[in-house]
Amino acid sequence: MNDFYAEASDLFEFTCSIRRDLHRHPELAYQEVRTAGVVAGELTQLGFEIKTGIAKTGVTGLLKGNVPGKVVLLRFDMDALPIQEETGAEYASQQAGVMHACGHDGHVAIGLTVAKILKNHQNDLHGIVKLVFQPAEEGASGALRMVREGVLEVPVPDFALALHLWNEKPVCWLGITPGPIMAGADFFTVQIEGQGGHGALPHETIDPIYATAQIITALQSIISRNVSPFQSAVISVTRVQAGAATNVIPSIAEFSGTIRSFEPKVHEMVLERFNEIVNGVAVGMRCRSKIQFFDACPAVINDKFVTEMVTKSATETWPGILIDSDYQIMASEDMSEILQRVPGCFFLVGSANTERGLIYGHHNTRFDFDESVLAGASAVMTGSVFQILNQ
Repeated sequence: MNDFYAEASDLFEFTCSIRRDLHRHPELAYQEVRTAGVVAGELTQLGFEIKTGIAKTGVTGLLKGNVPGKVVLLRFDMDALPIQEETGAEYASQQAGVMHACGHDGHVAIGLTVAKILKNHQNDLHGIVKLVFQPAEEGASGALRMVREGVLEVPVPDFALALHLWNEKPVCWLGITPGPIMAGADFFTVQIEGQGGHGALPHETIDPIYATAQIITALQSIISRNVSPFQSAVISVTRVQAGAATNVIPSIAEFSGTIRSFEPKVHEMVLERFNEIVNGVAVGMRCRSKIQFFDACPAVINDKFVTEMVTKSATETWPGILIDSDYQIMASEDMSEILQRVPGCFFLVGSANTERGLIYGHHNTRFDFDESVLAGASAVMTGSVFQILNQ
């Protein structure tokens, strides 16, 4: 195999400059106009066949090898978050209230670095590489919208790859897990309607707050009594809202939250029990209930073969790397929309550095990562392409 790590290291100045430029100019979901322009410009200069405007701001780039073969899709997300940065970094966000607090600026930089290396080896490439730069990963269904707008067509990918910088783990750690690696997520809002009245006369009311409290407590029985100890699921109620006065029992209470799980059968069972408990307890408390689910995201499930290829690439390209093949996290990721349709692998790249104070988690106002991982991540991604296409 080629020394992709050395090539990526030689390109580090380019990679870092792209990352820092994007970090200074973050853009929210479906507003990644400048970012898309940077991507399109770089890919055009390299000679990729590009398309823009997919899912509003998405960009794709096509590179055809000199030998016919399969098609590999590489996805890199571009959007930032509505967070005010507090890192104090020289390259900190210049956009008030917007910040790359999840590492997507690094992902784009890695994607463009991979593009440069692949271009240098185009004559050795057996097949086609399709780079996908995706908007709106942060809860705005960017991947699904790109799928609906044809990103998996012309050409149809045979395999798919994506990565995520991961500040929960240190540099030189990789999470490459066959099967489920990130949980599916559902978000819910439940409205409980009773009959309001004076707080001094509760017997003349039907109290939706009391009913809501009982429902929230009962929902936790799903995890403890319906999910096997050998499987995983989470139900988190994250918002409760009711009433506006201290002496009035309101007519309506509302709560919202998220449900997370890895296995499709567990997911179906949890949703079924959720509905049964909410509706059943509400009726028992003489209330009416209304459940709304939205922004569902399936679990990220890695294909065994593709995961083996990524593991082999990591072992051969990144010196001193530690591979964790049994890592799972309850966070969600909309790359799952692509992996539901195309066999592939989504892997995590440790990016924290305790000695440098780069320890803050994703979506934190002080989030930043060790840029030294950019070369290694680029090398592993490039090597994985060749492992898959040039067997």
